[in-house]
Amino acid sequence: MKLHWQILVAIGLGIKRNWHIFLALIGGIIVGLIFPFQYGDPAPLHNLLNFIGQAFIRLIQMIVVPLVISAIIVGIASLGDSKQLGKIGMKMVGYYALITVIAVTIGIALALTFTPGKGIKPKIDAQQSSLVQEKVEIIKQNTSNLSSLALNMIPGNPIGENNHSEKKMETTMVQILIAVIIFGAAFASIGEVNRPVVSFFESVFAATMKVTDWIMVLAMPGIFCLTAYSVAQAGLETIKELWLYASVILLGLALQFFVTYPLIIKIFSKVKFTSLYQAITEAMMVAFGTASSSATLPVTIACCERRAGISNKICSFVLPLGATMNMDATALFQSVAVIFIAQAYDISLTPLMIVLIGLLAIIASSASAGIPSAGLITMALILQGSLELSIEEVGQAYVLIFAVDRVLDMFRTMINVTSDTVVAAIIASNEGELDFELLENNEVWKEVV
Repeated sequence: MKLHWQILVAIGLGIKRNWHIFLALIGGIIVGLIFPFQYGDPAPLHNLLNFIGQAFIRLIQMIVVPLVISAIIVGIASLGDSKQLGKIGMKMVGYYALITVIAVTIGIALALTFTPGKGIKPKIDAQQSSLVQEKVEIIKQNTSNLSSLALNMIPGNPIGENNHSEKKMETTMVQILIAVIIFGAAFASIGEVNRPVVSFFESVFAATMKVTDWIMVLAMPGIFCLTAYSVAQAGLETIKELWLYASVILLGLALQFFVTYPLIIKIFSKVKFTSLYQAITEAMMVAFGTASSSATLPVTIACCERRAGISNKICSFVLPLGATMNMDATALFQSVAVIFIAQAYDISLTPLMIVLIGLLAIIASSASAGIPSAGLITMALILQGSLELSIEEVGQAYVLIFAVDRVLDMFRTMINVTSDTVVAAIIASNEGELDFELLENNEVWKEVV
């Protein structure tokens, strides 16, 4: 089957698996057009839609902190526990970090160049936008230079407020993250004695995954209500304005797929990227159709071992960690989305804020679970850490992002999975763990799916 037909099949599979999301989106648009605001005021129906939609957003907010903390601690501690950490582990972390930094740089550059959020700025409630701008201006004054920004990032009391002082000290999300990373590194370095604590956070992570599954069950009514309320308030023009936002993200992902990965492969290995892409086509298709790198993992491993010629030693170590920690496409999306929101609310971002958005996107993406729309959940971390804004405060713009996210999620999951295989191929090539004859001879490839 030709590659373009395989991509079309993948699109069809993706729509089939996520029909309820598309149905909710289309239904919300129809209801919003049939029942628009009268004279600018909401009706009881709109209030009900807004209530259900905001409840869905609050549930997402609820899961952010435990998900991020447990994911980071378990991820860092698992690196320390691995017998193969050594040279291979350090190479893996280095390549994943390099690819993610490039992705975030591309995302920020495109978002600042094309300003996708400017188009929906007139659709945002003026009073809410003014309140958001005032809050961000206060933050700017507190982080007006590099030294004050760095000082504010150092965790004082990572648990919460200091009740012993006359002036209560607020703990920011950035401080919590830094404290978690420090303790995660400490757990990784102390050996097996960390097992009780790490096991606890493994349980927390598993529980947050289950809660996330429960919340995603409510995605259909949540997205329906949020979309209906948004269209009723601002009309269909608001949805139309998202074409530029979606185009910016897709352009960024295309640059990562067609430029960044081939260059990195060429610089750091002897692998032909065309041969690798052909070998992992099935994994790309499954990733696109499921929008889940975790669900794609068995197919990814099978493609890499049976067709790309990557040894089981490399696949079993690099790919599972990549499916949970290497989310460069998610980082690109999150950086674009946060800047999109800032532009929609007419927030002027300082260079320090832009750098902080990029750093937090790298951290938040690595803490995103390999499940559909997980990047939207951890995006709250970036908003809180860089702009000190909650999803609820920027709900109008966040709703629009959620409304079109499912299709974009399919693309970025495909890129995330491709990134994992690129790193695995580079490491295998460098370590003598790649069968070039198998990679280049597709006539002897075994079936995968």
